[in-house]
Amino acid sequence: MKSISKWHVLIGGFLAYLFDAMEIILLTIALPVIRQDLGLTFNEAGMLASATLLGIGFSSITTGWYSDNYGRRKALLISLMVFGVLTTLVATTHNWALLLLLRFLSGLGLGGVWGIVSAYVAETWPAHQRARATGFVLSSFPIGAAIAALAAAAFLPDWKMLFMLAGISTLIPLAYIFFCVPESREWQEQRAKSIASPQRHKNVSVSEIFSPELLRLTLLGTLAASCAVIGFWGASTWLPTYLVQERGLNIGMMANFMAILNIGAFIGINAFGFIADYIGKRNATLLSLLGSAVMLSIYALTTNNAILFWLGPIYAFFYAFASLFASYFSALYPTRVRTIGAGFCFNFGRGLAAFAPLLLSGIATSYSLALGLLVCAGFFALATITMLFMPQVEIAQSSPAQNVSLETTRP
Repeated sequence: MKSISKWHVLIGGFLAYLFDAMEIILLTIALPVIRQDLGLTFNEAGMLASATLLGIGFSSITTGWYSDNYGRRKALLISLMVFGVLTTLVATTHNWALLLLLRFLSGLGLGGVWGIVSAYVAETWPAHQRARATGFVLSSFPIGAAIAALAAAAFLPDWKMLFMLAGISTLIPLAYIFFCVPESREWQEQRAKSIASPQRHKNVSVSEIFSPELLRLTLLGTLAASCAVIGFWGASTWLPTYLVQERGLNIGMMANFMAILNIGAFIGINAFGFIADYIGKRNATLLSLLGSAVMLSIYALTTNNAILFWLGPIYAFFYAFASLFASYFSALYPTRVRTIGAGFCFNFGRGLAAFAPLLLSGIATSYSLALGLLVCAGFFALATITMLFMPQVEIAQSSPAQNVSLETTRP
């Protein structure tokens, strides 16, 4: 039964994060058409994207709190329903202010999926396979991005139909998780023990991840993840424009460059899952962040388009830090605060990343997009340095049915 459950969690998590990615990327692809249709300024259009990321940032508190108190399964189902319904509602309005509100609220659901599936995998897969299992689940992001691009090509400029079908399609992961994915047994056992001790039982609160035992971990983890995510979203937002504006590619060539880049990301996320299970989660994360910093710098300075084509997937290969953070943070935080702890560290950075495109646009206006990409590489470097001060993780036992005991050593 345990073996069957872990595979259902793997498939359910993969589907949930795939549709999560599709909904996030869909807006960025459709934004030029929405801007033209509604007569929005560049700032108004950009605020729609920023509102989504800000909602994702707040989700670390709302969804993480709910997941740790009431269960992974319920929290995941609610997250899917929230962004599915709200994405569908986007197709019903022409009002910019209402769109802004809908995207912010949908971000609360979109951001929650990462933390929930990370905790789910940590609590259902054996220790020696957790990093690769987490990597597989989160490697669905580039697939979701590719599906969003294909859907946009098929339906745009009819962006309303695009969002309508995207919202309704969320029924696919909802149905699978509702019928096939059980609640985390580790969470159930922890919850039962807590309830059995009335004098000690109380709901999980956000303040617990700032307790003396976890404060250093939370602050360093949030800083490392924030720097990495700011670097990622800053580069990802403007990379297509960089290829067209400063490297002279036409739209078709740029699309091909981005497609091959996503293939590299999919391979890298899965490969780093295996690497992390052999050299350790912290070491693998360091390698991913350092590789991102170095390869983005090289990519920004390369002027030969043929070399750029092949550098793209190599650069994206190192974009595995999101899945590595998931397995690493989930291993460091105890079951009681696992979702809210890991989710806060990662999603706080995603909230800050709402301002990364604005930072790069300012640099591009005054200097160049190439320099902006180098600044993003600098954020990856800062994340690497921060990780050096974080602990190694040793999993003392591999049974997912029991609470995981951790031994951490300072570097």
